[in-house]
Amino acid sequence: MQESNIPLHIGLIMDGNGRWAKKRLMPRSFGHNSGMNAMIKVADRAKERGVKYLTVYTLSTENLNRPKEELEGLYDLFRGYFTKNVQKLYKKGAGVKVIGDISVLPQDVQKLLSDGVENSPEDADFTLIFAINYGARSEILRAVNTAVERGEKLDGKGLEALLYTAGIPDPDLIIRTGGEKRLSNFLAYQSAYAELYFTDVLFPDFDGNELDKALEEYACRERRFGKV
Repeated sequence: MQESNIPLHIGLIMDGNGRWAKKRLMPRSFGHNSGMNAMIKVADRAKERGVKYLTVYTLSTENLNRPKEELEGLYDLFRGYFTKNVQKLYKKGAGVKVIGDISVLPQDVQKLLSDGVENSPEDADFTLIFAINYGARSEILRAVNTAVERGEKLDGKGLEALLYTAGIPDPDLIIRTGGEKRLSNFLAYQSAYAELYFTDVLFPDFDGNELDKALEEYACRERRFGKV
């Protein structure tokens, strides 16, 4: 595949962890743990293939309504895996960014995430972006309210500068695993011209080979951006 056919930025909706665990008669936390391991492998493959940005939908604003036990399990995943895996990314020349409102998360988890971003190499050739307590609607409302408070009238560039993703190119490809075919409040503004790829594969089973399938299909599509 030619370099020009590789998406610069991929958005990944990691769906199916709970169903994957249920099939194995295991708790949902087991699925989330397996999903975390799958995510790191997918990030490695994306970097190998020449992708520059990978945004993973880790925790949506709606997910915060899930049972407390499940949320605590997710937070424990961050506590147990985030720093270790981020260090591995640093050694490979990769950086980390977080988008979303993390102020509602436990203080120690907030610090883990903030430290991960702060310590990222400035010259990273690949960036793994965690969307945590992220929702596209709340992101846009936040940007608009900021502009109102400043007395500003927004144009396209002005709005984009106030989004969490300011300075990051829009995603070229959005991948959703798990069989559902919707964006679920993920990067709605930024994905206006993204190619969409849906697969029935549950996320813990989504590996480098599955990513390659998505990249192969992407390379076959013609992107016209409204032109003839």
